[in-house]
Amino acid sequence: MSSENAIHIAIELSVSSWLVAVKTISGATKSRLHRLEGGDASGLLKLIAELQTRASTQPGDVAEVSCCFEAGRDGFWLYRLLTAHGIAAYVLEPTSILVNRRARRAKTDRLDAEGMLRVLAAWLNGDRQICSMVRVPTPDEEDAKRTHREREHLVQERLRIENRIEALLFTQGIRGRPSLRSWERDVAALRTGVLRELPPFLRAELDRLRRRLLLALELIRELETERAKTLDAAAMDDRVTQKIVSLKQIRGIGENFAAVLVREVFYRRFDNRRQLASYVGITPMPYQSGSMDRDRSISRAGNPRARTAMIQLAWLWLRYQPASGLASWFRERVGTLKGRTRRIAIVAMARKLLIALWRYVETGSIPDGLAFGTGTTAE
Repeated sequence: MSSENAIHIAIELSVSSWLVAVKTISGATKSRLHRLEGGDASGLLKLIAELQTRASTQPGDVAEVSCCFEAGRDGFWLYRLLTAHGIAAYVLEPTSILVNRRARRAKTDRLDAEGMLRVLAAWLNGDRQICSMVRVPTPDEEDAKRTHREREHLVQERLRIENRIEALLFTQGIRGRPSLRSWERDVAALRTGVLRELPPFLRAELDRLRRRLLLALELIRELETERAKTLDAAAMDDRVTQKIVSLKQIRGIGENFAAVLVREVFYRRFDNRRQLASYVGITPMPYQSGSMDRDRSISRAGNPRARTAMIQLAWLWLRYQPASGLASWFRERVGTLKGRTRRIAIVAMARKLLIALWRYVETGSIPDGLAFGTGTTAE
C-alpha cells in the first residue's frame, strides 16, 4: 500500500469475542491487540476511527485502512458493513492459508490474528499465491441461493425420517415402509417377526414420524411452487433467469438442477474452463516429482454443492442423453467395466459436461448430439 501511515487490521471472529490485531506500516514491528465483544460492530468502527486519527500525520490526512477476517459462520455482513464505511475489507479462505507443517503447531486467537496480518500484508504487496480471497456475492446473489439450499435441507430431512421409519420397523423384523396414503390400514396390518402387533409406543413414534414426513413433503411442494412463480415473474431480460430457462430446455435437466448450477456457478464470470472446473473442485491434482508425472484424484476444493449436483447430473446424462457426444465418449472409454473405473470416468465426464453447459449458457454453443425436452435433437 502506497500510504506510509496505512493500517492493517485482522479480526479473529468468534461467538463470544472478537480479537482485533492492528499493525501500522510506519515502522511498527509488533501488532497491538484489542478485544471486543462478539458482534460489536459499532465498537469495531469506533476503534478503526480512533486508529485513523492517531495515524494521521497532517490535518485532513486520513490513514488508509485494510481489514481482513476469515470466512466463517458470520457470513459477509461484516464485509458489507466495513465497505459501506469506506474501509477496504478482505475475506480470507481459511484452508488456503499456508501453515508450518514441520510439527504440531500452537493454535491461539492471537497467533491466528497475527498470521492473518502477515497474509494481508503479503497480499497487498502483490503476492497472490499467499492465500485465496473469497469473492463476496452481492446481497441479491446471496439471497437467490436460499431457495435451492433450503430445498436441499428439506430433502435431507425427508430422507432422514424415511430411513428412521424403516430402521424402527426393521428392528421388529418388518421390511418395507407403509404407504402414506393408506398409513392407518397398513400399520394395523403389520406384524412383527414373531407375528405380534406393533407395540403401542412404537406405533405412536411411527405416527409422529409420519406427521413430520408429511410436513417436510408439504414444505418441499410449497418451496417448489414458490420458486416456479418467482421464475415466471422474473424479467426475461435478466441474464441469470435466461440461463436457468435455457438449461431447463435440455432433456434430463430439471428446474432444481438448473437453479443449482446457475445460482451456485454460472452467475459468476470465469475467464477459462480451468477456472470453472477449479471453482467446482473436479479438476485432477497434478503430482510431479523427479521422473514421476501423473494426475491424482480431484481436489474436492471449491463449491461442494455444485460438485455434487454435477456428479448426479453426469449419471443422469447417460440416461437422458444417450446419443450425445459426451455419453458416447463415456461408453467408449469405460465399455463394460464397473466399479472404481466407472466412478473415476463419471467424474471426468462431469468436468466435460460442466464446461459444455457453461459454454452453452454463455455463448449458445450447443453440445454435440444434445437433445432438448421436446424430444428434438439440436443440430
